[in-house]
Amino acid sequence: MSNPPPASPGQGPNRRPPLAGGPGNNMRSPRFWLPLLVILGLNILVANVFFPPSQPRTVTIPYNVFLSQIDGGNVASITSTGSLITGVFHHPSGASARSRKTALHFQTELPTFAGGGLEALLQAHHVTVNAQPPNPPRPLLLELLFSFGPALLLVAGFIWIMNRSAAASGGGGLLRLGRSQARLYDPERPGTTFADVAGIEEAKDELEEIVDFLRQPQRYERLGGTVPKGVLLVGLPGTGKTLLARAVAGEAKVPFFSMSASEFIEMIVGVGASRVRDLFTKARAAAPAIIFIDELDAIGRSRAAGATLGGHDEREQTLNQILTEMDGFDSREGVIVLAATNRADVLDAALLRPGRFDRRVMVQPPDRVGRAAILRIHTREVPLDPSLDLNAVAAQTPGLVGAELRNLVNEAALLAARRDRTAVTMEDFSDALEKVLLGTARRIVLSEADRERTAYHESGHALLGLLVPDADPVRKVSIVPRGRALGVTVQSPVDDRQNYPETYLRGRITGALGGRAAESLVYGVVTTGAENDLLHVTQIAREMVIRWGMSPEVGPLNYSDDPQAGSPILAQRPFSEATAELIDREVKRIVEECLDEAHRLLLEHRDQLEALTRALLREDSLEEDAILQVTGIPRRPGVVERPRSRAAAGERSPAPADAAAPAPAPPPVPAP
Repeated sequence: MSNPPPASPGQGPNRRPPLAGGPGNNMRSPRFWLPLLVILGLNILVANVFFPPSQPRTVTIPYNVFLSQIDGGNVASITSTGSLITGVFHHPSGASARSRKTALHFQTELPTFAGGGLEALLQAHHVTVNAQPPNPPRPLLLELLFSFGPALLLVAGFIWIMNRSAAASGGGGLLRLGRSQARLYDPERPGTTFADVAGIEEAKDELEEIVDFLRQPQRYERLGGTVPKGVLLVGLPGTGKTLLARAVAGEAKVPFFSMSASEFIEMIVGVGASRVRDLFTKARAAAPAIIFIDELDAIGRSRAAGATLGGHDEREQTLNQILTEMDGFDSREGVIVLAATNRADVLDAALLRPGRFDRRVMVQPPDRVGRAAILRIHTREVPLDPSLDLNAVAAQTPGLVGAELRNLVNEAALLAARRDRTAVTMEDFSDALEKVLLGTARRIVLSEADRERTAYHESGHALLGLLVPDADPVRKVSIVPRGRALGVTVQSPVDDRQNYPETYLRGRITGALGGRAAESLVYGVVTTGAENDLLHVTQIAREMVIRWGMSPEVGPLNYSDDPQAGSPILAQRPFSEATAELIDREVKRIVEECLDEAHRLLLEHRDQLEALTRALLREDSLEEDAILQVTGIPRRPGVVERPRSRAAAGERSPAPADAAAPAPAPPPVPAP
């Protein structure tokens, strides 16, 4: 049985009426008729100006024929335009008696040697004589078109380009250039609440007062209290400052105007200040409301730095307008300004004084408990294996902030999906963590010489991580190339550190120099593989001398750069040349002492270095338990065994894949 033929357009039960504004109603829309009318008008204008109505049929005759026609009384009238004579016959005539081309209208040229008898001849035969100037003025419409047409065309093209650009970016065109581009979130449908924020409980507690004021302002006003006009969220990138601001708006259920500070600045001077005024006007009209300015340091940098070297600074004008607006509204109006930055040290002092941003909320990286809470939020929609312990995952991720943990969950889910699993397991999280922190494995084949040298290099790092008393426990060592590294040694602290003693910093330097010391001990020469190690070592040692006062020669002084100094070109060092030489000597002394210690420890434990290197060459990657078993060094007291990953279970690591240099040391220690 054959299928029925498809219904033709407009037939059958599936026919639908045209939607409003769709193709079926286009002819009724003014947008359809208006361009047609404009095109029709332009056609009429061009046809009348450039293509006037057609002239009657005209014959060109010689001058002597023209004279004979006058004598014969056949010329009714003439018109003289310079040397050109046009006229009308009484009866059609041609250029000669035998000419086949005849016409009622004629034209001829007046010779330069013609005498003055033509006028008398014309009067004698009663010919009407007309005269026109040789260069008559153009019509007014044509004059206007040629005079102002190009300028109008340029202006129209500029406006069209601006409108198209604004439409593409969601703006409103040239006439909306000075209006605020802030995005307004619907207060009736909050997308984020405090339930979506974890790991930054102290910051949430401080902002609950803001939410309570927006919900019931009379509770505070009856006792004469006023809520802060501005709240500045300060924290590292990815700690959740923007998320926290949206959560405040979601909890308070008020209009939330969000705008990045860089969106205030435009190429036209004065637009930034105009947008600030428009933003605060909208917020006052919608009060109670919240204004959120992200990345405030883009326009709020200190004016004392002298950033401009002449001319008018649009950024400074915008900052002045923000200061004026925050001074000009009353906190009882119900408008609160939230701002976020990760560079509070460079902000202008006028922004931070009481009455403007008079409350600062520090958004710190989460601790282990906070990381576990963040992981629970990001895994609400992710099926997890029952054996997966998020607390164990949180223990493996010291220093990671909320955005990085969200990326970790996403990478683990992608790995589980690629392996056709129905739930995410601990193995997926371990592999995802290696990918996030160390990079993707590279499929390159190393020569035996390079592979052996890399194994000694990484074994030096790992062995010193076990021998140095204050070093972080070694969790994994691998000679599988990842990212730019030919090998990696993973060390992670037992607990989150808030303070760093000098012995710990020296231990970090000693461990970072372990690869170079091992190469020097075994081969007698060093290679370029320790480039990143030396970079981190130099940075830590310099911070110890100029920032943390850990050099007896320099003393307990802080010589770090002043963030308010502005441009490094204009800034001056806060110490003399003699002090700079002393700092260089002390940095070199600390590093050389740690290098000597690394050489001594590796020389004393040469057997463990060789055993660990052979195991690495055989297995490619070793987990913590395998490292301790090969070296025979007992687990340090207080170090908790990490959950077993795939490599610990006896499987091989992923195939080698991408490298450039041996693994760098752990990143520099943050400021205590």
